[in-house]
Parts: sequence; C-alpha cells; structure tokens
Amino acid sequence: MEEGFLEINLFGPCLVRKPGPDGYEIKSTKHKALFAILATAPFGRRTRSFLQDALWGQYTFDSGRQSLRRAISDIKNILGPDFDRFLTSAHSEITLNLSQVRFTGRPGSGVFLEGLDIREEGFEEWLRNIRSNPSQIYGLFSAAHQPPPPAILPTVAVIPFHLVTGDPQMAVAGDWLAEEVCRSLSKSNLMSVISHLSARQLDYAAIDVRSMRAALGADYFLVGSLRIAPDRCVLNTDFLDAETGRILWTREFNSPLSDLLSAHSEPIATLTTAIARKIASDSLCRVRGRNLVDIEDHRLLLAGVSMLHELRLSSFARARQMIEHAIERAPHAPEPLAWLGDWYLMSIWNGYSTDIRKDTQIATECAYRALDLEPENSLSLAVVGVIQSALKRNQGLAAKQFARALDCNPNDSMSWLFSGAMHAYHDKGRQAVENVERAKSLSPLDPLGYLFNSLAAYAYVADESYERAVELADVSLEQNAWHISTLRTKICAHHHLGQGQKVRETGALLRQRFPKFELEEYRRTHPASDFNVGHRMVDALRAAGF
Repeated sequence: MEEGFLEINLFGPCLVRKPGPDGYEIKSTKHKALFAILATAPFGRRTRSFLQDALWGQYTFDSGRQSLRRAISDIKNILGPDFDRFLTSAHSEITLNLSQVRFTGRPGSGVFLEGLDIREEGFEEWLRNIRSNPSQIYGLFSAAHQPPPPAILPTVAVIPFHLVTGDPQMAVAGDWLAEEVCRSLSKSNLMSVISHLSARQLDYAAIDVRSMRAALGADYFLVGSLRIAPDRCVLNTDFLDAETGRILWTREFNSPLSDLLSAHSEPIATLTTAIARKIASDSLCRVRGRNLVDIEDHRLLLAGVSMLHELRLSSFARARQMIEHAIERAPHAPEPLAWLGDWYLMSIWNGYSTDIRKDTQIATECAYRALDLEPENSLSLAVVGVIQSALKRNQGLAAKQFARALDCNPNDSMSWLFSGAMHAYHDKGRQAVENVERAKSLSPLDPLGYLFNSLAAYAYVADESYERAVELADVSLEQNAWHISTLRTKICAHHHLGQGQKVRETGALLRQRFPKFELEEYRRTHPASDFNVGHRMVDALRAAGF
C-alpha cells in the first residue's frame, strides 16, 4: 500500500480519511470522535480510561473497556498496514502519530466537530471546553491554514466614479481619478486600501453597499459621479460606512478637467485628507466609553494611535491599553508592536516616563519584535530609526534604518519625517527641510498632522528659516496644544527673530502646561544638545526664563 498522510478535518463536519486510490474513510461517529480526541491531545496521546469515559461512560467499566477494544480492532481492519504508522495501542494508552497527520480546512471556519452528536457526558464536556476556546488547538494547523488575522487596520475601497453626462469616451477619467485616490491613500500606515483592480469590478450604480462590503471586505467606501462639460468638470463624492450604509460626508469639486487630472490635483489631496480625518474621528467616536473587548478590530489600533497623539495623560494611558489589546488580537501583525514602541518613545519625549532607561528598552524591544515579524515593514524600520536617533543617539544605525525603510517603501511618510528630524538634530537644515516637506506631501494622516507640522517647524529652525518655523509651529499647536517640542521650537524661532514678548508669552505657556520641564534635563538628554541647533534652542529657553 502506498504511504500517505491521514487527513483530519475538525472544523465543520468531521472528516477522517486517507486520500488516494488506496485510501479509505472512517465513517463511524465514535471512531471519528476517537481520532478527534487523540488529534487534540498533548502529543496525540490519551489514556484508555479517558477515551473510555468520554465515549462509553454510560457503560459499566468492563463493557466500556470491551467497547474501546472493539473500536480499535475495527479501526485496525480499516487502516490495514497503515495502522502501526498512524496509531500506537499500548496497555494503558493510545497515541496518534501527529507527524503522519495533515489537518485540513481552516480553523475557525466552522463549528468544531459540527454535527458529531454523541450523547455521552464526558464527550459533551470535552466538546464544550474546546468550542468555548477553539484557539487552543489552532497550533495544530500549518501557517497556510491558520485563520486569517483580524483586519487590524480600517479598510477603504474607492469605486471608480461613473460618468453621468459628457463624452462616453471620457468614462475612463472616473476610473483614473479613483486609481489616483487609491494611490494617495495607500501611503498611509493607518489604513488598508483595496486594490484598484479589485474595486473597479464593482459598479456602485448597479449594486448595493451590503453586496459591495461582502465582495471586497471593506469598512468604508468612496463612491461618486462625474459630469464633464467642454470647459468644466463636476465631481460629486460620498464617503460611506460599509456596515450601516450611512453617508459620512459628501464633497463636490467644480473645476476644469485639466485641473482635476493634473499630477498635483487639489481635489485628490482634499479627498485623501478628508477620508483620513473622518476615519480617525469615526474610530475615536465609536470607542470612547466602550470596553476593549467590544471594540471592532479595524477601529482598535487607529483609535489607540489617535489617542496616543492627543497627548493628554488620560487619553495617553488609554492608548496603550488599546494598542496592547490590538497586539493580543493580531499577534502576528507588526504594526501594533511598532506603534507600542512609539507609545513608549512618546512617553519619554513628553515627560510622562518615570523610568527612561526601562522605557527605552521596552520601546526598542517592541520595534525589533515588529521587525522579526516582518523585516521589511517600513513603519517598524522608521520606529527603530527614531529610537536609535532620538533616544540612543546612534545616528549611524538610525540612518541605515531610515534608508532601509525608504528602500522598502519610498512613499513612507513616517520614514521621511523622522529622517528629516535626524538631519535637523545635526545641523543639516536644508536636508531636514527637504525630507519633512516630502513627508508632509505624502501623509494623509490627520491624527498625526500636528507631529508632521511640529517636526517641520524644527527642521526650519535648523535651517534658520525662523518665520516659516513660527507658521508651522502655530499650525501644529492649533492641531494639538500639548506637544512640548512644538512650544520649544516656537520659543526658539521667536527668540532668533528678536520677538522678546512672544518668547516670554510662549515660555509662560510651556511652564503652565509642563511645570516639570527643566532646561538642564533637556541639555542632558536631547539628541541635538551637542550641535549648533541645540545651542540655539538652549539660548532661547534661557531667554524665556528657564
């Protein structure tokens, strides 16, 4: 007989068989149950008394023992020469050789042992235990057959905009616009975007939202229509919640078609920003006041990152809980681990840390664990880079990590941003400005808008472009008034513009919001403290009364 594996399906209807021309199938309910019990046991081994109690518990001891013997004999007749390869029957226990077993199907895709009805108290208790927590046996399955990880990021689909009026040959314009919006959104680290090729298979005018959600698995849809006249073009768009079908916002753009289709289309930039902003605000709105276990997978991480960057202590503490819960739900996804590393980094930057050395170590461990899961994940590489640059002052290693990140993803806005900050720390102002401006042009991330503007302001300080630094710092503070670095940058810019009153006013604000800030601690720990930009910052802070 040709050798082969024994196939066992545990989720959905139970199946135990050896496929192939010389194959066979176990059909008896109790025989299949016996294989299932052995397959889920440690090392595939169960005592005869356990099997006897589970499957023949209502019998007397001798009758149960005899029934188990008869079952093993029947199985041996079915398996024939394969019996000794698959099973070992000893005096007190029976073992299934798991190395000769292949588990089929996907765990979690159906009820565990669906329809396997055995009215034995021991079996029913064993069955209830596994059904209450089926993840305890997921490790039996190969990586290819593991249940799909939860969608830890919100997923957006952009359906090609359909032409309502105009030359039919211009219908391609709606498809092209949708593709460009997809490309712009895909630069974000905080959302997943359905490929344009997949989304273009659907016609919003002829299909309902529920069907689109079932087809694409998206959480949000952007749909719209296009009206083209000889000199004008009108694009109407709706942004929808896929679960409820509710319209979250509508936008109308009226411009020449050439403007709409240009390489730097303002409508596309506006749509991208509006989508990112609405997803972030919608996630925050849906999670406040709710238990972690009740929060949907795709909202958990984004809401956690948004709260992390609110920088209010209560929100900051809640953010860590949410990110850690996201890690529990998606332990093989690198993004939650990278953001947890960023949480510890931000706790140090903003003076919340009570043990900087320990929190630096945890931040580093989180970022490298994320890289272990996905070595070419650009977000994880960027977080490693900023930890090395800002906390460990290892600029050589930081530069290598940023270069790797941008090699993996040239459109990663976080890598451009943090590499710009690294250049700013080392008096390379012109390079810093180029990098942060590239980051700002790539980023649709509204929750992090203040951070992009804050680090851009710092880059302009390094470049000694103080008026632009003040403009960006003011924008950042409007977005988030609790970022200490922005206040320091604003003080520095005002000081070197000779605006003493502004220096004192901003210094008073910093002192009010961050009463524990000390200049000596800043000089000792800031990565720019040994460079000219750091010296200029210290002079400005002294002028502000620190």
